[in-house]
Amino acid sequence: MKPVNQHSIHCAIVILAAGQSSRLGEAKQLLPYKGKSLLAQAVDTALATSIRPVVVVLGARNEAVAGELEGKEVVTALNAAWEEGMGSSLRCGLEKARSVAPETDAVIFMVCDQPYVTSDLLLQLVHTQESTLKPIVASSYGDQSGTPALFSSKIFPALLEIKGDTGARKLIRQYADEVATIPFPEGIIDIDTPSDYETLM
Repeated sequence: MKPVNQHSIHCAIVILAAGQSSRLGEAKQLLPYKGKSLLAQAVDTALATSIRPVVVVLGARNEAVAGELEGKEVVTALNAAWEEGMGSSLRCGLEKARSVAPETDAVIFMVCDQPYVTSDLLLQLVHTQESTLKPIVASSYGDQSGTPALFSSKIFPALLEIKGDTGARKLIRQYADEVATIPFPEGIIDIDTPSDYETLM
């Protein structure tokens, strides 16, 4: 696998961690899993790729969640409009990535409640974009495509127009002809409810 700094694109990673986890009843970002929180695991997975910057979007319970990031090489972005929904976090994360690294021409969005994401999977998104030149590379699981997903600069204007509780999947469907996918069957496992977490453990 070639070093990240030899990639033809300047990629950032944005970890979406601003949600309130209302269905779960507590902050999913802070749930323990294999000796660390779900958020810390997601951050460590991203940092293991050497892709920089790694941006973490905070919102609900931001002070408690930010405590999981101490000593880690990440940039935080506080989404004051987190109650608007996922769309606001996508915009916030993209804007922060471009402000700290203006050369950014692709962004990988990932969430902290897909515990089986690996650094190799994240790198595979980059490699697939370079080999296919598709502006979107998404992870495929079940009958859907979603996060982690890479969006090139061609899609940035559309990302900045997203409103409400609309996530990356809307754009993946909207630009279906311009999407490459990589298999990630474990991606169907995420943590939205107490039973989801119990099953994981």
